[in-house]
Amino acid sequence: MELQGTVKKIFDAQTFASGFQKREMVILTQEQYPQPINIEFLSDKISLLDNLKEGENVKVGINIRGREWVSPQGETKYFNSITGWRVEKVFDNASEPTQAAPSQSASSVSNENPFAGDDDDDLPF
Repeated sequence: MELQGTVKKIFDAQTFASGFQKREMVILTQEQYPQPINIEFLSDKISLLDNLKEGENVKVGINIRGREWVSPQGETKYFNSITGWRVEKVFDNASEPTQAAPSQSASSVSNENPFAGDDDDDLPF
């Protein structure tokens, strides 16, 4: 899946006692009702955020992950996370819709029947 938006916030990398690392980024989607979406980058993917700045337009490849957790009281809860694995900068002119240019060969199209001179009828019925 992909999300596209403007970088709103990039957080510092976090390292946990287990050695696990993550870094988070918030993008603001570009739609009628923009949404701030928090995306986690894990382990070796945290470096993808090094060259980004707040305010830049980006397209992010994501995975949505879900977890189930059972509390000590036996109550089951579900959690979702959005994990990023690729980031591309999007330039303003790339986000504008483009129209295909008419093909030059369109004027050479003929309305003649290509089978008009074919008298060999080899159909079995």
